[in-house]
Amino acid sequence: MKLRIGPGALVAAAFIGPGTVTTCTLAGANFGFALVWALVFATLATILLQDMAARLGAGAKRGLGEALMETLPAGPVRIGAAVLVFLAIAVGNAAYEAGNLAGGALGLGAILGEGAHSQKWAVAGLSLLAGALLLLGKYKTLEKVLIGLVILMSLAFAATAVMVRPDLGAFAGGLVPRVPEGGLLTAIALIGTTIVPYNLFLHAAAAKRRWPDGDASAARSDTVLSVGLGGIVSILIVSVAAGAAFSAGLEIANAADMARSLEPLAGTWARYLLGAGLLAAGLTSAITAPLAAGYALSEMVPNVSDAGRARLLKATALVILGIGMTVGLLGIRPVTLILVAQAANGLLLPIIAGFLLYVMNRKGLLGGHANGMLANLGGLLVVLITLGLGLRGVLRALGLWP
Repeated sequence: MKLRIGPGALVAAAFIGPGTVTTCTLAGANFGFALVWALVFATLATILLQDMAARLGAGAKRGLGEALMETLPAGPVRIGAAVLVFLAIAVGNAAYEAGNLAGGALGLGAILGEGAHSQKWAVAGLSLLAGALLLLGKYKTLEKVLIGLVILMSLAFAATAVMVRPDLGAFAGGLVPRVPEGGLLTAIALIGTTIVPYNLFLHAAAAKRRWPDGDASAARSDTVLSVGLGGIVSILIVSVAAGAAFSAGLEIANAADMARSLEPLAGTWARYLLGAGLLAAGLTSAITAPLAAGYALSEMVPNVSDAGRARLLKATALVILGIGMTVGLLGIRPVTLILVAQAANGLLLPIIAGFLLYVMNRKGLLGGHANGMLANLGGLLVVLITLGLGLRGVLRALGLWP
């Protein structure tokens, strides 16, 4: 079978955004390699869930939003699910989009030099580029652009890790699950920033378009390779921070600090490479977050033609991007929106993971692409863990968790 890379790369591009880069940087800078195991677990769990979403799209020809609306009973339950998805994905992605653009701008600043005006120009430029791709680009064009950016991220962070030369023995020790003192919230954050509910909507919808021949085996291979590569990129970021900051006792607040601190440790090129990786991470998430919101919402609107759904998808994506650009240019911190999004995402992740597990056992819909026993056991474990993460996210958003 010829390996074809596709929707899995979109998922990798989506979860390796500035938030993930920052979380991985802080994990490495504060705890060294001690939390690498959390990323390994998160990557395997993400592969498991995204494989289900890919088989739903490729095998059953359903987006997750479509399956949600078809399966849930009409009335309050269906309406409630639609409202929850809207809050978590549309409002959440609008709130986080400013961070995606700002993160990409920080990467550009690390390469070119920083300044208040240059930051705003970078946000505006990245917004226009992302908007042009979303408005004018067809699915295959977006897929190729995002695959290219994922490759750029991978090479940039890999080359930076080689320059930093992290301790491989310490890295191997980090594969053994343990939580260092003060590291519990960081471990949870590493898992939460990798297993993202909107990626399930994005993947199922993209797989439906990418594999019209129903080739679920190709979709699975793409998922394992692409999401696995994304997990490796996250681990490389932790390795760079652990090798450069933790071992040297440096205080790092974000990935931009890391890029600046690398120059005296590993040379000028290390700063440029890490800046390029952060730029690519910001741009990929600035494209995929609006795209995921567009897919999810357009699928859940009833009685709309294919052309109407396509227009609704692009309109939703551009609105999300526009809100993010406005917030980024004005320098506003959308705290309230982010708190609402965190609470909604905390509820949505275990609900959607549980619903996906339910749908993947409907053999009448999926036939031979339905889950087997091992997939169900693994999926149930992930649902229970995401339930714990979800409750923590809700409590933290409400100020009841430190």
